[in-house]
Amino acid sequence: MWSSFIDALKNPHKNWFLAGLLVINILGSVYGYYWYRHQLTANALCYWPVIPDSPRSTTFFALVMVLLLLHNRGLLKRFFWFEAVAYTGVVKYGIWAVVMITQAWFWGDSQNWTDWMLWWSHLGMAAQGLIFLRRLSVNAAAIIVPALWMFFNDWVDYAYGFHPYLFSSDQVFYGMITAVALSCMLLLVLLGLVLLKK
Repeated sequence: MWSSFIDALKNPHKNWFLAGLLVINILGSVYGYYWYRHQLTANALCYWPVIPDSPRSTTFFALVMVLLLLHNRGLLKRFFWFEAVAYTGVVKYGIWAVVMITQAWFWGDSQNWTDWMLWWSHLGMAAQGLIFLRRLSVNAAAIIVPALWMFFNDWVDYAYGFHPYLFSSDQVFYGMITAVALSCMLLLVLLGLVLLKK
């Protein structure tokens, strides 16, 4: 069993691994939308697509798992640009949440089981994205589309205040800097994947 898991980390496109991640990300997405329920109901329906950053990212990741399962059966071609959006999304918001929670702890916020659950689950989000991102075949669309999506999200989050609720208003600036820095870093990763192919 352990050797099968290690092998799946090296070659993550195995059906059992994709199916397992599909279930995990569906459950995580459902909980994530529930977590955002107050922020969603406080805003007009037209803004909902840009508000729940983490569950939207895990939803995209779950959809990619479905697409890859269909591809493995020869029923569908791969959409590398959408895979890039999904992988960079879970990495970005996984790391972003871990940074924000950790910063709140350093600033003296009390730790509870919910915070630890969120910390570990978001770390898992980032890890699964990195597992797939490192094996992604990157073309021009797989760079341009996720880059536009990431920076668009940063813009609406911090220009219009749609960023996730934070532990305190003092975190807004750090949240913005972390989000933009992660967008830039992930864009560099995608460009690096192109260079590695040459």
